[in-house]
Amino acid sequence: MLEAAGGPEALRLSERFSGAIQLLVTDVVMPKMNGRELAESLAKQRPGMKLLYTSGYTDRGAVESGAVSGDAAFLQKPFTPDSLARKVRDVLDAA
Repeated sequence: MLEAAGGPEALRLSERFSGAIQLLVTDVVMPKMNGRELAESLAKQRPGMKLLYTSGYTDRGAVESGAVSGDAAFLQKPFTPDSLARKVRDVLDAA
């Protein structure tokens, strides 16, 4: 597991990491670079990577604001470790 404090650090980690990154879990709202900007940048480096957004916004609010595309996987905060694990499994198992 790779962990970054924000978008710019995540991009640097990805550039230096030679292994596969199966899933990006990112918040929608972050300083310096929002989750959608991070996901779009990483998708260029990691085209097979799956994506899960988290946010205190509702999924509808995140989509309506343009922060998240309508087909993106989304988990609203607050969430439990079990609900996060189930959502991660769902995203990884999706075709």
